[in-house]
Amino acid sequence: MSDQNATPEDNTELDDTAAPEPEAAVVEPEGPKDEAREAILGRFVDALGEAVVDSHIVVDKDLWIRVSADAWHEAGEVARNALQARYFGFLSAIDWMPSPFGRSMDSEVDRLLEAKDEAQAPEDAAVSAGTSFEHGFAGGETRFQVFARVAHIGEQGSNWGVTLKVDVPDDSLALSTWTKVYAGADWHEREAHEMFGIDFTGHPALRNMYLPTGFEGHPLRKDFPLLARHVKPWPGIVDVEQMPTNEAEQLSTEESGTAEGADS
Repeated sequence: MSDQNATPEDNTELDDTAAPEPEAAVVEPEGPKDEAREAILGRFVDALGEAVVDSHIVVDKDLWIRVSADAWHEAGEVARNALQARYFGFLSAIDWMPSPFGRSMDSEVDRLLEAKDEAQAPEDAAVSAGTSFEHGFAGGETRFQVFARVAHIGEQGSNWGVTLKVDVPDDSLALSTWTKVYAGADWHEREAHEMFGIDFTGHPALRNMYLPTGFEGHPLRKDFPLLARHVKPWPGIVDVEQMPTNEAEQLSTEESGTAEGADS
């Protein structure tokens, strides 16, 4: 029973259901920013819109931008003409499928990878099994991707570069050529076509550079059966002489060899 003569302060002390004080909101500090590369990314987004599928910035170091296949040629034009990235570094391709042949060497890194595979999560196991792919910075959705590196070379402190990447459609394995934007892409596209089987629509002469005429297959695909992937034992019989264990035995061996030479 409450005391009729109790003061308001006393009632407050007796009230166990008083609401607790609200906790202060935790404000996480923002990570470092790279305004220069964010501005470059913004220019691509303004020009290409939703065709910019994904991106990745390493602050003060580098920028990756992934675009859709139908915007690949336009992305090159934006880089060269709108952003003045006139230096063409390289264009190449990659097959993200894990090799069905596995790894042929039993090195320390292989043992570490094997231990990692045994302890990995189910979604990572799918990558190792070849049912899913891991695509690196800016992601990806297809087995093959094409990369190109271009850069703006200007006054000291104003230089920058960007790696543009694109998913190669699985059903066509074809992209528009960059040869009309960057002349240097000519041989790079020929090599990617030869080694990976990717077509570049509009290329003036998409023919082999390294492989002989009539060669079948594309050697840099993960499922290409290269015999060089496997170490084969020496097929011949080799006589192996034991190394001398002391000076006396070494002298005896040398004298024996000298005597045999004299007899012959």
